Amino acid sequence: MAKQHTEISKFLSYILRHKPEAIGLTLDHEGWANISDLVECSQKSEYALDTDLIRTIVNESDKKRFTISEDGLRIRAAQGHSAKSVSISYSESMPPEVLFHGTATRFLASILKEGLKPGERQYVHLSKDIQTALAVGRRYGKPVALKIKALQMHLQGFKFFQAENGVWLTAKAPAIFIEQHLEE
Repeated sequence: MAKQHTEISKFLSYILRHKPEAIGLTLDHEGWANISDLVECSQKSEYALDTDLIRTIVNESDKKRFTISEDGLRIRAAQGHSAKSVSISYSESMPPEVLFHGTATRFLASILKEGLKPGERQYVHLSKDIQTALAVGRRYGKPVALKIKALQMHLQGFKFFQAENGVWLTAKAPAIFIEQHLEE
């Protein structure tokens, strides 16, 4: 993805996950925005978007951060919302035995003591593979992958959801279900 497209993708993440009001956009409770409204509101920002550019960004995204509705008229971020007005109703899913969470080593002691919490987001984000977890961890410093005993959590009543882009979501992960993944 070209540098400009990466910048626009970050802008869309910011607007569709966290601060739609920064450009005067309104999201519904499921996180959807009308693409025409997004285009119109973006004209006030440094990223003047058009429908074709938005579709290009969505289609080129390897992480599938955004979803366009079946009718092609709306867009939303797949997960990662901190906007309080958004509460996507994901379908509950049975997770695999193990999922992974990527973080930086500087957060490791705290997580192993207190568990994983969503922070400003609505859910803790988990992946099915170590490589994705480590890539996420690199964004915050020296990466480390944590192994989450997801199926065991599920059997004890914790709910898991899977976003449209494959990211696994849960409200929290207590420390008892977490161990540092050590390379074999």
